[in-house]
Amino acid sequence: MTIRAPAQRRLVIGITGASGVVYGLRLLEWLKNSSIEAHLVLTRAAEMTIAYETPYAIKDVKALAAKTYPISDIGAAISSGSFQTLGMVVMPCSMKTLAEIATGVTSNLLTRAADVTLKERRRLVLVPRETPLHLGHLRNMTAVTEMGAIVAPPMPAFYAQPESLDDLVNHTVGRVLDLFGIETTLVKRWSGKPLKP
Repeated sequence: MTIRAPAQRRLVIGITGASGVVYGLRLLEWLKNSSIEAHLVLTRAAEMTIAYETPYAIKDVKALAAKTYPISDIGAAISSGSFQTLGMVVMPCSMKTLAEIATGVTSNLLTRAADVTLKERRRLVLVPRETPLHLGHLRNMTAVTEMGAIVAPPMPAFYAQPESLDDLVNHTVGRVLDLFGIETTLVKRWSGKPLKP
């Protein structure tokens, strides 16, 4: 009898074209050195934003994942509920992607995978990057929350006394991984007393 690795060691990662792709890249970097398989899907806009905001080549981003899927591959493994995973993170999540998830529109593999995550009652974490927010954005956030997703904007934690942008990014990535019960050293934990620099 063949014993397979637990499905809980797979995490689907979606990166959209919202500003802040560094969050998704840092998540992939951390997962690359962990026992958790990253299954990645990038939108076309994400590829553009990666070029605008980072020194990464797209092939280098894809190399951080255990498996990468084309955005148009609606028949990919992650489009099916029978492909078991720990859940999915969309980081950063554009308002277009948020709207599609909120309304059940699955026009590409990323939103299909998110829809599957919800229907299978797995954890879906959306990290929206937009400000200010209009009422439509807020209503979509309410809708996905009512459907079972977690909306986790990348809010800085100044109690951790960050000294760099890296510190801020790491804290957000660590807190997202907390939502899956994945322990990291990325987060400076609050203990009830001020942290020493």
